[in-house]
Amino acid sequence: MSQERAIHRDVGPMALMYTGLGSIIGSGWLFGAWNAAKLAGPGAVWAWVLGAAIIMTIALTYAELGAMFPESGGMVRYGHYSHGSLVGFIAGWANWIAIVSVIPIEAEASVQYMSGWQWQWAQDLYHKAPGQHGELSHLGLGFAAVLVVVYFLLNFWSVKLFARSNSVITIIKMVIPAATGVALIASGFHSENFSVGANGGHHANDFAAILTAVATAGIVFSFNGFQSPVNLAGEARNPGRSIPFAIIGAIVIATVIYVLLQIAFLGAVPPDMLTKAGWHGIDFSSPFAELAIIVNLNWLAILLYADAFVSPSGTGMTYTASTARMIYGMERNGTLPKIFGMVHPKWGVPRPAMWLNLVVSFLFLFFFRGWDSLAAVISVATIISYLTGPVSVMTLRRTAPELHRPFRLVGLPIIAGIAFIMSAELLYWAKWPLTGEIILLMVVALPVYLYYQYKSGWHEFGKQMKGAWWLVFYLITLALVSRVGSTKFGGLGYLPYGWDLAVVAVIGLVFYVWGVKSGWRTPSVEAAQLEARIDPDAPLVPPDEENAERITGR
Repeated sequence: MSQERAIHRDVGPMALMYTGLGSIIGSGWLFGAWNAAKLAGPGAVWAWVLGAAIIMTIALTYAELGAMFPESGGMVRYGHYSHGSLVGFIAGWANWIAIVSVIPIEAEASVQYMSGWQWQWAQDLYHKAPGQHGELSHLGLGFAAVLVVVYFLLNFWSVKLFARSNSVITIIKMVIPAATGVALIASGFHSENFSVGANGGHHANDFAAILTAVATAGIVFSFNGFQSPVNLAGEARNPGRSIPFAIIGAIVIATVIYVLLQIAFLGAVPPDMLTKAGWHGIDFSSPFAELAIIVNLNWLAILLYADAFVSPSGTGMTYTASTARMIYGMERNGTLPKIFGMVHPKWGVPRPAMWLNLVVSFLFLFFFRGWDSLAAVISVATIISYLTGPVSVMTLRRTAPELHRPFRLVGLPIIAGIAFIMSAELLYWAKWPLTGEIILLMVVALPVYLYYQYKSGWHEFGKQMKGAWWLVFYLITLALVSRVGSTKFGGLGYLPYGWDLAVVAVIGLVFYVWGVKSGWRTPSVEAAQLEARIDPDAPLVPPDEENAERITGR
């Protein structure tokens, strides 16, 4: 029995949607509305709507891919199928960095919320730093480490246990945020708050601030949870129906909840708190809970402090499952040791991959000790990981049109083009120097890729590079444009605001066309087609890199 066949397909469409929703509604709902308001003031409402629309276009491209190739860790495999090993490696590395670091962040979020409790020991868990990112104390880190271990153990013994516990937690996570929004609005809604700017004075929508909020305030970070149903596609029953249902349903429901919460937050803050420095001067460690206490909703504060464990923990558990499947997928790409592709024959989970992610989670936990310090970094790494989906799905329509597609997205060329262009815009909105720093982070892992190419005797290395030049030059170009762009996005100001957004859109369109034309019919796709002829009813799951080359003789 192959390792892929050892994966258990036990997750139904509702459980899969709960997985996506459980990932989206994590610590982002506890901190996102506050962060977005600090950046964009009342314009934060539009930031959530715009962010959801952008993510939906990107997610739809992955819905077709996930239904087409229902395998564990699929998000790190699609670029490999369409463009070869280097594109697959860069996309996989960006995706893994963005997702694995969420596990400790969710644990940190729970502990940071605890610091709002009235007891001194709880308040000592987190130290505020005025004007800077706060961080957890040593005791706080200890609590967070215990939570990371709990996430690990709940995933260690089968996907069924994970799916059942996550479904219950997600239902709770839907009810409490919605109840919070309604309760805050009912307690006293100050409509005059919507006329106060982010830095005080009269509010006028600052489009640049709204765009930056989308990229860095935790909005992209929150909606990134749509990936979980894709990465767990290998465990899904009827993936052609389950995956699109799970992705679309999770994003729509989460958008309604997040917009409600943002409106409630903006309207519930006492107006006198905005007189000094506007929304930028609101400094909370436990935003909604502290706000509930201020407006005398003590019962809600107690509920929120309890939910600060439930919401982030549900997301932490989901991402623990997803990241293990991603490492499993990267091993199948031929760029990690084979031990990480081992799946437990009884429990159906890739345990060695889970152990690796546990170690990396601890490293992130102890090097980045506050929610704020990692949220923006994760968001930008996430944006880079989005780039390959729209290009890969269009390339595979061209290079492998005969492959069965249980879900075929109508209007794909237009939707995929918009998704790629908006990914480029998101990367630019994140502001220099963060954009350049995260692009540089993509280079750090290249020696690992080169090592495995060396081990393979540089097999078809020229073809791999030909399929990847578009992505290499794209990242370099975006870094340069970010550096010389308008001052509103951290650049030197050589490109005026407005024109810079148009330039980025044109760059996105050019590289989208180049990327689609650079794809080729890889051994993985060829092998999948050959296996489909032998067993037409089996899920279309390409073999790992070594077996693909053996089957195709390439």
